[in-house]
Formats: sequence, C-alpha cells, structure tokens
Amino acid sequence: MATIEKRQREKESVSYHVKVRLKGFPTQFATFKRLTDAKRWAQETETNLRDGRFFKTSEAKKHTLAEAIVRYLDYITATSTRLLALNNYFEWWKNKIGSCTLIDVTPALITEYRDKLRKEKLPDNKTRASSTINHYMSALSHLFTIAMKEWGWVEDNPFRKISKLKEPRGRVRFLSDEEREKLLIACKENPNPYLYIAVILCLSTGARKMEIMSLTWDDVDFNRGVITLHQTKNGERRLLPLTGKAFELLKEHAKVRHISTKLVFPSLCQKKPAYIRFAWQAALKAAGIPDFRFHDLRHSAASYLAMNNASLAEIAEVLGHKTLQMVKRYAHLSEAHTAKVVASMNQKIFG
Repeated sequence: MATIEKRQREKESVSYHVKVRLKGFPTQFATFKRLTDAKRWAQETETNLRDGRFFKTSEAKKHTLAEAIVRYLDYITATSTRLLALNNYFEWWKNKIGSCTLIDVTPALITEYRDKLRKEKLPDNKTRASSTINHYMSALSHLFTIAMKEWGWVEDNPFRKISKLKEPRGRVRFLSDEEREKLLIACKENPNPYLYIAVILCLSTGARKMEIMSLTWDDVDFNRGVITLHQTKNGERRLLPLTGKAFELLKEHAKVRHISTKLVFPSLCQKKPAYIRFAWQAALKAAGIPDFRFHDLRHSAASYLAMNNASLAEIAEVLGHKTLQMVKRYAHLSEAHTAKVVASMNQKIFG
C-alpha cells in the first residue's frame, strides 16, 4: 500500500513524500511538489511492482541524468557533427537537473525547466527562440530514447508526452543580384585568402559553412567534378556537383595546397579548418549588406534553384534534406514552374 506525507519546512514550498510498501519488494520512496503527481506515481509504482516491471524502475533510480549525459556524449562522439552545440545543450540540462535520478525526470519537471529556458536572459539580454528551445528538448529526448532502447535504464521516454513549441516560418533571406555582386567583390578584396572561394562554393553548391571549411583534398574529385561530404548534419554521405566558377577556383587553389595537411582550408597551425568569421563580417560591412548570415548563402543557393525551375525534390536532394518539409519555404519562388503546371492543367480541362 502507499502512504503520502505532506511536508513543509519554514520558508519552503510544500512537498509530498510518498512511500510504497508491497510484500516481497523493497520499499519505494519519492518526493513531489504536487499531490496529483504523488498519487499518480504511487499508483504506477504499485502496478509496476505487481506486473514485474520493478527492475526497470530500479534501473532508473540507480542513474542520474548527469551520468546519462556523460554516457550519451561518449556514445554519439563518433557519429555527430554537432558536438559543440550538443555540449552546450547538455551542459545546461546537467547544471539545472543533472543531480536528478532518471525516474525523477518527469514530463512535469521537463516542462517546468523548459519554461525557465524560455525566460532565461542571454548575455545580449535577449531570450532564446522557440526553435532553439526545441533543439535543447530534442537533444535530451534522444538521450532518453537511447537510454530506453539500448541501455535499459528507463521504461519510457518522458518527452513522448510533451509537445514541441510552435516555431515561426523558416527564414528565406537570399542575396539579390546587386547584393551578390557587391558581396563577391568585397570577399575578393578581403585579405583572408579563403573567404572568396568559400563563399563561391557555398553559393554554387548549397553546402553548409562547416561542410565546406572542413573539406579535405581526398573529398575533391576533379575528374568527376564532385565533392564528397562524408559527415553531414543528417549523418548521410552527400555528393556536391563541382562546376563552373567553383570548379575553376578550387582547381587553381589546388596548385598552392599545403603539403603538410589534407585540409583544403587549413588554419595557421594546419591542424584545424581556417576561421573566417571576422573576415566574413568585414566583407558584409564593406558591401553594405544588412541582416545577412553566412548560413543565408545556403538559402540563396536554394532560392536560385527554385527561381530556375528546380523542383522541391531536386532542391531537397541538392541540400541533403530527407523530406520536402524543409524546402517548402522556397516553393513560392518557383513562380515559372508553378505557372507552367497551372497552364498545362487549364489547357487540358478547358482546351
């Protein structure tokens, strides 16, 4: 049977201490802030004990979230290309609720800290966007999925009962013809030797910044005219067509490659990719282009494809998206393609 004891210390909020006793099993304890949560846990625990699912609950009590985070980061180190971002997400969760055992990480606790994540002020006095908060949530959700399916540490993923925050429509900021010309001139005149060619590659292939900056010469095949990306955001290998201006620039760049590194764009130490952030910002300022990020070069490439009658499926293939959902933001730019389809339909039904 279960007993619930109400507790309240001076200057502290009320808590409810639950004790579940069942013959043949160890006594189970838990503490909750709400009486409804305490009653639900007591009922579920008694059911689990009677149905023989106690061992899973027991595992969830043995491990803290901090332990799970350490194991998870070690687990995905070899496969993820977003370790820096993931480390930031998990550092926040570990600092806030890392001491909690996995069984105590309930949907109620997660949503409580999700709301704190939304209200928390950043160094620039701004708050996090809904999309950013969803990234924090998705990272922890995947941890619980692995802990459930592969480690046997939890019985269920608490995120299954939590809805994602509604995000604004995807940003579509692309360079006009005039802006593109000004930016390329500014990049070419910038003292950084890699900026111009990196921007050309991103514009012509739709690749992400780190996909281009992390390239090695082994990834470049001049005979076939392709670049092979072995590590991408979605974890799948992708081929980038290498043609025109990008092909010419990269082939010329290959003539002065460093023999002590395989990196196409090495830093001074030649062990890491070059850092072009400050050069990029200087080029934007020189070109007088406002509200434009490096990632918007990828949007620009996709937008140019759409305006040149590429289908959404073709754009998704170029960008490396598994579904069409991410490229629907460019659909309104395919005016000529859409008009052609509508005209064909009208011709058939009206003659």
